Amino acid sequence: MKNNNDLLSIENLHTFYELRRWGFIKTGNVRAVDGVNLQVKKGEAISVVGESGCGKSTLAKTVLGLVEPTDGKIVFDGKNISHMGKEEMKWYRAKVGYVQQDPYGALPPFMTVKKILEEPMTINGIHDPREQTRHIHEGLTELKMTPVEQFLNKFPHMLSGGQQQRVVIARATIMNPKLIVADEPVSMLDASVRVEILELLRELQEEHELAVIYITHDLSTVSYFSERIVVMYGGKIIEEALVDDLLKNPLHPYTKALLEAISDPDGANVKTFKKVPGGEPPNLLNPPPGCRFHPRCEFRIEGLCEKEEPEDFFPEENHRVECWLYKE
Repeated sequence: MKNNNDLLSIENLHTFYELRRWGFIKTGNVRAVDGVNLQVKKGEAISVVGESGCGKSTLAKTVLGLVEPTDGKIVFDGKNISHMGKEEMKWYRAKVGYVQQDPYGALPPFMTVKKILEEPMTINGIHDPREQTRHIHEGLTELKMTPVEQFLNKFPHMLSGGQQQRVVIARATIMNPKLIVADEPVSMLDASVRVEILELLRELQEEHELAVIYITHDLSTVSYFSERIVVMYGGKIIEEALVDDLLKNPLHPYTKALLEAISDPDGANVKTFKKVPGGEPPNLLNPPPGCRFHPRCEFRIEGLCEKEEPEDFFPEENHRVECWLYKE
């Protein structure tokens, strides 16, 4: 689905973690991201969903440059950033913001809100105090942290969880980036503020034409936020479609299980998806051959699914799925 309007293009991306015994004997690779292709358009918000251990957070960290890819290519705004030097990394990180899962852990505990927001500007060459002040006031006002003066000299522990996450978002957007990666940004917040934070992110995205990659295990939140959903399983993308198309007509058996888990009164199922036969995601140190979902799939085709990795199929326009059920 390449397009000339793509801001980010990921091609055949692999990110493996080496396992070593006693620190020097290599025992294998965890194939956390294993052959991912994905494009994100300028100003587009997409959601990457899947249960814990599917590779979505490693994908986010690879895009951010926090983890170096094992193979494949990442192109951002026309520039290959797969293996960047220090100077290129500085340029790139000014263009990409990161919103972490745990706002309290993401904020330096001994820095005030003012110092936290000044730091990225200082690193990137904005030293004029008046300009720094202007950026900080604009950023906090957009995030409805007003009057701004009441927050500038507060430390993170003096803020609520929702306020801490707003500061994290302000820090991520203060350099006017083109892309935001938000990794489970509301999973550690009270239910009463989750929708509010997602709506604020959406307003920022639309106001500044930001591209956003929203990482989540919870399909119930994606309709607040994104135009397109990408479903990951076992280090691979197994389904991708527009939000309404995927929520109304999921094609992959795994995606159907995710949607069934949303309304389950047992909250644990949102992360573990006990309704899926077999119950456990694949071991990415030694993933199963063929389709990685086949050990849990009640619709598997004997003699095919356990032997051959499925191709990309397009049963509907702009709706791709990796599943042998859609061959022909």
